[in-house]
Amino acid sequence: MSITPPRDEATIAVRQRVYVDAGRAAVWGLGVNVVLVIAKMSGGIVTGSAALIADAVNSIGDVASALAVRGALSVAQREEDDDHPYGHTKAESIAGLCVALLVAFSAGLLAIETAKRFGGELRVPAVLAGWIAAVCALVKEVTYRFTARVAQRLDSSALRATAWDHRSDALGSAAVAISLLVSPYVGAWGPYIDPIAALCVCAMLVITGVRIFTSTAREMMDQQADEATVARARAVAEAVAGVSYVEKLRIRKSGLEFFVEIHVQVPGEMSVQEGHRIGHDVKDMLLIEMPRVRDVHVHIEPDTHSEAS
Repeated sequence: MSITPPRDEATIAVRQRVYVDAGRAAVWGLGVNVVLVIAKMSGGIVTGSAALIADAVNSIGDVASALAVRGALSVAQREEDDDHPYGHTKAESIAGLCVALLVAFSAGLLAIETAKRFGGELRVPAVLAGWIAAVCALVKEVTYRFTARVAQRLDSSALRATAWDHRSDALGSAAVAISLLVSPYVGAWGPYIDPIAALCVCAMLVITGVRIFTSTAREMMDQQADEATVARARAVAEAVAGVSYVEKLRIRKSGLEFFVEIHVQVPGEMSVQEGHRIGHDVKDMLLIEMPRVRDVHVHIEPDTHSEAS
């Protein structure tokens, strides 16, 4: 009872819309990051700001991450085949892990390179670097809010990772902006503020990468879906005529979609054919009422609750 029946047009449209919205958010982030790479790198070279160049290199990583997420979403929506009977949905989660690792690794390399600067001659960057960083921080915050809303609505680990990457960039750019704008007014400490700000950005990015990696890894290990999704599936199944009780319900999130394994109890005197029909009804209703459910496996058992009473 695991072969997915034909879906109606409404559920197909909802499922397709999920991937369209996710892809649009990824492309939006990609475009913003390309512009910011050019602005930050140009500004860092012109003003001599290590913090701004570090921020630019981080944005280059963001461009690569956005490309990975967009590609993963295209793979994830492919239908099942002989080699992938459960579909390709985990490609989205894999992209989330890649983003997390890329963020943490690039930040570590930047921290090493920045620390080397303390052994050379330091100078206060031009104030222009601070204003460039401030504008970039504002743009990144707007991008974060847009991506985070889409990620929350779709419950996408890859987009959530990308959104937090945008937020960390916004906070990092804001810290760089404040540091660079005040550095001309702190006397002998001025030349040290730029590399210190760069190191702070790197540390924040490493923490963000670890947090994203941990969250996405739990999903890859087939952690039970969130309580709201489980409760919704249970209510839908129990509303099907003939179902006495939902004994077991396991729901694992795979990318933007879900796989359901459910054990339902029916009256013990019921025929095998009738129990089989009820099982199909349960599956059909879950697929209709929850369009992001990719497939459902239903197991029928006799009702032990009525026997006990």
